[in-house]
Amino acid sequence: MKAESSYWVAMVHRASGIALVLFLPLHFWALARALEGETRLDAFLAWTQQPLVKASEWVIVVALAAHLACGLRVLGIELLPWSGRQKTLAAGAAGATVAVGLAFALAL
Repeated sequence: MKAESSYWVAMVHRASGIALVLFLPLHFWALARALEGETRLDAFLAWTQQPLVKASEWVIVVALAAHLACGLRVLGIELLPWSGRQKTLAAGAAGATVAVGLAFALAL
């Protein structure tokens, strides 16, 4: 059972990392709108108020929380003595991800 949960935590870590890699160029492109003038930035910011964009913001925040939580788990595996608590760490990573996602969703 322990190996199975570790597998899924590793898959979440990889998938969230891919989501962040795909998001970063879009984020830098959005920031570049500010360099093109106030009108372009205002138009972009108005576009971001669409429900699909808001949902995408939630997805990327959850991906960031998942990647952080799973990354901390990996650091724990690498730096701390090996123990039988790996399932607990995986559950903690999942719980932290859900908590951050809910907090962000409620703040929208």
